[in-house]
Amino acid sequence: MSSDYTYKKGLVYKNQYHVIWCPKYRRPVLIGEVETRLKEILLEVAKEMDVTIKAMEIMPDHVHLFLDFDPRLSLHVVVKSMKGRSARVLRSEFPSLKTRLPSLWTRSYFMCTVGHVNEDTIKQYIEAQKRHQ
Repeated sequence: MSSDYTYKKGLVYKNQYHVIWCPKYRRPVLIGEVETRLKEILLEVAKEMDVTIKAMEIMPDHVHLFLDFDPRLSLHVVVKSMKGRSARVLRSEFPSLKTRLPSLWTRSYFMCTVGHVNEDTIKQYIEAQKRHQ
């Protein structure tokens, strides 16, 4: 098998997702210190959940993540944990987010599995997002 796979006791996998979510009303609030802190929080949650963030780009009005994790863990649980912790921490550390938004994130998110598209294509797409603005 390829070295691209993750090997655990009784399990071999390559379970990858492209995930996108937005702040409420798609407000461009993910900039400066908020952007920096959001990246730190997402990396902390990912480490705690044993999730690999293969690529991450924070745009002013949305978040792009390329994730890989154990398939016994639900994507919904991962996203809920990332959005929940980041909303709680960011709204406490940056009070202006409380006055501008009733909640930080929309309840929805986009996800697609990464299978038919080459992994490098997805990484390049996410990394190119900043250049397209």
